[in-house]
Amino acid sequence: MQYKKANDIFPQYLLIELQRYAEGCTVYIPKKSENRKEWGAATNTKSEISERNMNIRGEFINGKSFRELSCKYFLSVETIRKIIYSK
Repeated sequence: MQYKKANDIFPQYLLIELQRYAEGCTVYIPKKSENRKEWGAATNTKSEISERNMNIRGEFINGKSFRELSCKYFLSVETIRKIIYSK
């Protein structure tokens, strides 16, 4: 998210109207829905977590315990359970 001064981006008439509703406040203006990206689209994070979760499931099937997986992946036992039992 990038902060900009309202004086620099809005025409005067619009700035006056905005001040009627939110004078002195910080206002977030969301992107249009067609311009939004899915979570993880800008980085590899989503695919890395998906791959990690597949590895956790595979190791569990091959006999690793919840505790062993928890220590290996630095996640709580409860998080490991959620990963293994999720679809």
